[in-house]
Amino acid sequence: MKKKLLALLLAGAMAFGLAACGGSGDAGNAGESDNAGNAAATSIRLVNGKIEVDASLKKLAQMYEEETGVHVEIESMGGGIDIQGTLKGYYQAGNMPDIFVNGGASDFANWSGLCADMSGEAWASDTDAAYVNEDGVVGFPYTVEAIGLAYNADILEKAGVDPAGLTSPAAYETAFAQIDAMKDELGITAVVGYYTEPVNLYWSTGNHLFANYEDAGLDRDDTTYFDLLSDGGQLDVDRFTDFANFVALLQQYADQSMMISGTYDQQILNFASGKYAFVTQGSWIGATMTADDADAYAAAGNFKVGMAPYAFQDGIDTILTNSPSWWAVYADGQVDAAKAFLQWLTTDAAQEVLVMEAGFISPFSSSKYIATDPFAQTISDYQNAGKTSGWHWLGNKEGLAQNYTGQVFNDYAQGNLDTARFVEIMQQVCKSAYAG
Repeated sequence: MKKKLLALLLAGAMAFGLAACGGSGDAGNAGESDNAGNAAATSIRLVNGKIEVDASLKKLAQMYEEETGVHVEIESMGGGIDIQGTLKGYYQAGNMPDIFVNGGASDFANWSGLCADMSGEAWASDTDAAYVNEDGVVGFPYTVEAIGLAYNADILEKAGVDPAGLTSPAAYETAFAQIDAMKDELGITAVVGYYTEPVNLYWSTGNHLFANYEDAGLDRDDTTYFDLLSDGGQLDVDRFTDFANFVALLQQYADQSMMISGTYDQQILNFASGKYAFVTQGSWIGATMTADDADAYAAAGNFKVGMAPYAFQDGIDTILTNSPSWWAVYADGQVDAAKAFLQWLTTDAAQEVLVMEAGFISPFSSSKYIATDPFAQTISDYQNAGKTSGWHWLGNKEGLAQNYTGQVFNDYAQGNLDTARFVEIMQQVCKSAYAG
């Protein structure tokens, strides 16, 4: 077997896996032939990591079977299940699914050499969100999430602020001051809901906000600052200083009572309640606003939302977008049949279900559907305009945000560091993280 075996499997399990992977006769991967990749397979299996869309995927599977005669078994996992651990167990048992979910670089690293290359599929040229590594195009994106500075469009309109003009630090400073002067009139608590609590919100600052230093304003395939960080934890001092100055602006206009220790739930509820003009969270909050916080959101008028770039330098006009996870095709499974099903998911009928029923934001340019999620339209607009940057932070050193950068953002918010010291300490912790 030419492909690399999983490093985490025991030697005995490896031998078992080798025997099991000699053909495509894995349990659950029944087909008309024992040849891997046989397009005539009558049954394939997909492991999905979003339990909340299980019903929609099973509906799609039924539609596909009626159309093609190929049965698609949907196996959804959620509720704290260790998906990667479960998949490794399946691999050991010779029971790998034909399609399985991976959440990023660390997950895909578990399956190096074991994911089929899908670069020749038509959908691969219809999206910017495919997962690509040394094995090729190995991840099929089924939805898109975005990182940007979310805003309440109604408040900005009342304050006379045009979000399209927020593409420089000076524009933000003017807008923030203007809104701040109208707080009572607008009925808001603060201009920005910026929360930095380091134990449970480190991912918000240390991953998502920090990610803008790495990618904001860049072409999707530009890895300049990610590569620099990967090379011993180095930062571009000039760019990071500009970023630090912008973070200071967020701090100046933040909800001071919540900035240091407020929780994620409080942050989203306050934004949904119309208490902030901006909030430092991504598009995923739309689901919370329309579900858990639906009453508060309705009381605030179900206001229109949007997303502006973190323009810490003049001319930054992109938001960061990517799929939160991807579906890979097991290279020793029913490859052709699995690829055919994924291609079918980009068709009009399938996209209608994925977008309008499952609530996904389509990553495919050809899709005509816009989800009902509050942030769906703004993400679609940025994608159609070609104004998106990548999510290279997914490849950052494991633990960087949780053990290093998240705490530094909180120290900066507390006033323990001035801007120069914030830049200096961030350089030190990044080097320390990458030295380990």
